[in-house]
Amino acid sequence: MYLSDLKRGEEGIIKKINLEGNIKVRLQDMGFIPGNRVKCVLISPFNDPKAYLINGTTLSIRKKDALEIEVDRFE
Repeated sequence: MYLSDLKRGEEGIIKKINLEGNIKVRLQDMGFIPGNRVKCVLISPFNDPKAYLINGTTLSIRKKDALEIEVDRFE
């Protein structure tokens, strides 16, 4: 599944980031690396973007980028 599939309150474990260039580096710098837990905490009125909690920081990510981050649902 992908990061964009998480519903509000759901958590996942990052498996892989299928992005290239600066956006991948920026996300990795903010904690989006394989093995880290991420939680969907807020969803905008039109479902894009969504806000995710990772390493104690809340970040807003556009759906087109969240579709490139593979996660396993954390239970």
